[in-house]
Amino acid sequence: MSITVNLRYTGKNESAAKFAEEMIGSGTVAAIRAETGNLRYEYYISMDDPETILLIDSWENQAAIDAHHASPMMKTIAELRDKYDLHMTVERYVSDDNMPDKDAAFIRK
Repeated sequence: MSITVNLRYTGKNESAAKFAEEMIGSGTVAAIRAETGNLRYEYYISMDDPETILLIDSWENQAAIDAHHASPMMKTIAELRDKYDLHMTVERYVSDDNMPDKDAAFIRK
């Protein structure tokens, strides 16, 4: 059972996009993706609010998240959030790997 955390970073004057670009360009995103237990770490731009960036961050389990939160990368992330004056909202989901057939009928593969 994996855990997915959706983090929305919001700022002004494209600061959220600049934050994501610096996270990627600095190699921090690659380092996070290489951490044990990381399943996904991807940024998306909101079509409804271009000042908001969505991060989809998925982990194998809580222990992997805890290890990530204890890593030196968290200091880098916090410093960049401060640099770009970003505010966040967070949603957390636990996976449900049992998709009913009636739901699967709507999925085009």
